Amino acid sequence: MKKQLLVLISIAMAATFSMAAETDKETKEDIAKHRAMAAAHEAAAKCREAGKGEEACNKELAAACKGLAIGKYCGMKHQH
Repeated sequence: MKKQLLVLISIAMAATFSMAAETDKETKEDIAKHRAMAAAHEAAAKCREAGKGEEACNKELAAACKGLAIGKYCGMKHQH
């Protein structure tokens, strides 16, 4: 009985550590995506500062964010 309890506890602990490792990996991936989106938005701001039109800069933003964020504005749109 004690061996079975020890085995069950060991399995539960292993599952907990496995889930924590996966969460840590997912967190790191999420952080990387946020940084990539921030870089794309910074590039869009620099594009506008350089005097390029909104349409051209939005096309560049869409290309930089393809597969990264939801929507054609890289997960962010503000009022104009």
